[in-house]
Amino acid sequence: MAWLTPVLGIVAATTALLLHRKDWSAGLIIGAALAWLNFRWLRQGLDGLVAESQAQAGQQKPRVSIVTYLLALLRYSLIALIVYVIFVYLHIPLVSMLLGLCALGAAAIAASVYEIFRPAK
Repeated sequence: MAWLTPVLGIVAATTALLLHRKDWSAGLIIGAALAWLNFRWLRQGLDGLVAESQAQAGQQKPRVSIVTYLLALLRYSLIALIVYVIFVYLHIPLVSMLLGLCALGAAAIAASVYEIFRPAK
């Protein structure tokens, strides 16, 4: 999924560019890049959460640090701020950036379908 997200963004942006929509093409690329960045940050957050849970394996009620929750909140806040600034100052269509952010979901669906139809070894 890490490589499929930018590939889908590039394909969508190329299609928009062929339709003579440079602003939409830029928005799709920006959205896909932010989706890829979100995926990377999410992976790092989950790796940290797994490390915390493994360190507390013997405890009856493991605790998650507040930092983990704050980093998740920071991740989404930062993405929203970036989208807002690009929308206001560069006048890139908001819908195109939101559709670019959907590249991660499309990559997840494509990877899932591939795994379903891949022959078992």
